[in-house]
Amino acid sequence: MTLSHLSSIISFFLFTASISGQKLYTPTLSLQREGVLRDPERAVSASIADDFETFFFNQTLDHFNYRPESYTTFQQRYLIDSRHWGGANSSAPIFVYLGAESPIDGSPTVIGFLRDNAAQFQALLVYIEHRYYGESIPLGMSFEEALHETNIRGYFSSAQALADYAAIIIHVKQNLKARDSPVIVVGGSYGGKLASWFRLKYPHLTVGALASSAPILYFDDITPQDAYYSVVTKDFKEASETCYQTIGDSWSEIDRVAQEPNGTSNLSEMFKTCKPLESGDELKNYLMSLYAYAAQYDDPPRYPVTVICNGIDGANTTENGILGKIFAGVVAYKGNSACYVNPPTNVSQTDLGWGWQVQYTLDHI
Repeated sequence: MTLSHLSSIISFFLFTASISGQKLYTPTLSLQREGVLRDPERAVSASIADDFETFFFNQTLDHFNYRPESYTTFQQRYLIDSRHWGGANSSAPIFVYLGAESPIDGSPTVIGFLRDNAAQFQALLVYIEHRYYGESIPLGMSFEEALHETNIRGYFSSAQALADYAAIIIHVKQNLKARDSPVIVVGGSYGGKLASWFRLKYPHLTVGALASSAPILYFDDITPQDAYYSVVTKDFKEASETCYQTIGDSWSEIDRVAQEPNGTSNLSEMFKTCKPLESGDELKNYLMSLYAYAAQYDDPPRYPVTVICNGIDGANTTENGILGKIFAGVVAYKGNSACYVNPPTNVSQTDLGWGWQVQYTLDHI
């Protein structure tokens, strides 16, 4: 979907709000990586450190229960860019980015869509950090401590996050006396789920939601559990039938080699692993993640899926057969490196928290 198409959607949301005949009274009473492409005709300066103000909201720990600890509060971070805002008197819109499974720090630069459209719509931009990430962790705990403490971990849910966003949106509009400024919430992937759910659960607070790449139907008994990897498989098959077939044959070949004497050592040597493999499954998990990431972010002009398949199809290898071709695909994608597979990594909050996010997301169904 192009930026011009998305802009027309925003225009529709705002037009609908303006002709509804009802003022937007506020009653009393959450997808990132580098190298995201930007529309050069709309893109603004990437130097944005001075464009945003950082605020902290005194957020309620538990929005839904009435136990004594429910009234505990914590500081939740949000960012505001008001450079292009037309102001409350003009009922200029407010675009709210709902933070997902990572700290909010990089969102203003990576999520270019809001900034690229702010001037056209004279919009206020608000980015809200999801509870338990970045600087929005309850009770002064570290992220690890909050996840380890069972009672505190229970508040790490999508429903609580949505209520957080509602409270901050109300707070911002009250502070700016922007009662009549329509709000559009925006999110991607899990954040897109949050945006769509927010529109359903809090329709009095937002006139629309942009839910980019949001797997809103990806739940048991709605979408098959293998649907994601079916799409990944389709991407590779469309790129190259022989590449697709080689990858398909490689799984049983990895199992076969792993079961041989010194099998995992041989696999470690074939794939130049950064540390010895403990099992064939470890290698298979790495490859599945690599293929999935390449398919999910199959960006032009590089097109990672094609890069991997060109490496596999173009491999001139006889010694290691199918697995030699698979390794050639890894090298084509990763480039020359001292080692591949299981490299040392810094575990991020996303890595630690996503498993719990997936589990607690189900509370909203």
